[in-house]
Amino acid sequence: MKKHRDILIAHCEKEAGNFLSKIENLEPLFICTIGNTETAKIPEISAAGKYPEITDYTPAADVELLFYGECKCIDGVPATPDGIPTPALITLSALNLADIPVFAVSGGVKVKPYAPFINLRGEPGEDIRTGKAVKNVEEVIRRAEIVGSNFSKIADYLVIGESIPGGTTTALGVLLAMGVDAELKVSSSMPVNPHNLKIQVVEEGLKAAKINFGDLKSDPVKAIASVGDPMIAAFSGLVIGSASRIPVLMAGGTQMTAILSVVRALKKDVLENVAIGTTRWIIQDKSSDIRGIVSQIGDVPILAANLNFSNSEIEGLKAYEKGVVKEGVGAGGISIATFLKTGGKVSSEALLREIEKNYRKLVG
Repeated sequence: MKKHRDILIAHCEKEAGNFLSKIENLEPLFICTIGNTETAKIPEISAAGKYPEITDYTPAADVELLFYGECKCIDGVPATPDGIPTPALITLSALNLADIPVFAVSGGVKVKPYAPFINLRGEPGEDIRTGKAVKNVEEVIRRAEIVGSNFSKIADYLVIGESIPGGTTTALGVLLAMGVDAELKVSSSMPVNPHNLKIQVVEEGLKAAKINFGDLKSDPVKAIASVGDPMIAAFSGLVIGSASRIPVLMAGGTQMTAILSVVRALKKDVLENVAIGTTRWIIQDKSSDIRGIVSQIGDVPILAANLNFSNSEIEGLKAYEKGVVKEGVGAGGISIATFLKTGGKVSSEALLREIEKNYRKLVG
């Protein structure tokens, strides 16, 4: 595998090189896994700001943007209160430049997208402080496995991303329930990571469910049901169903570590065919530690798209360099797939130009 200046290796160098060699000449297929959790509406836990109920629309709007190049269920695009746009803009731009097919899979959403999606018949997640976060976890995982298995018959490899506001808090819940030390290690879409609030919320949920740290190391279904979210159930099933046959690039930040923990407990051997694809902003984030979490789970490589918006003319994109948003909707993983599929013809600079073009068209 020749080195690619736009792809950084952040963890398990040898395994990362092997994974890249495996996928560099293959045709990817992208799946966006969506879900909602009431946990996102806890004040100051996500970037929703003053009106947390708008988080119900974010996953649907992200999917619509990928399919149509515009959102149908809301005006404009999902953005932080300061107007920083959804990372789906990065994903849309990468998908278009490399002509990669896209599908959406729902683990359980409040607002259904005005776009085609595979419905796993899961329900939106509750506030994890109840200790009863997700219903029908086992059924959602099983249905997602079937979907993943079928995708593995038509694609060379999968890039799987996610959209669920509040997802790093529910990921923390699952990790702690399963005995992975992730306190002060999960990331945030905000420049100041509200670690103490996340820990407090998760501890409340674990207490309500009568779970201590590590009690559910071998019971990921109960961990998700108690303090997780429907996206984790759906995403985990997709990985289990597909990675026994083809490579899977798990596209996301620290939420991916909760999915790794679930997959390890349910079907450990597929981890040999899995890597995390994220952004430079995640691996350089001093307020989180994706490597520290992954190293407790297994020798899973971490790759990062070397995106840099510091020279952008658009303030809303420049803000990514200040620690806002960082990752989401598979942005890092699909950028990596785009660099590989185009043989480097699409560089991070060319991708930025496309993102700026789409930003101007959608945001003005």
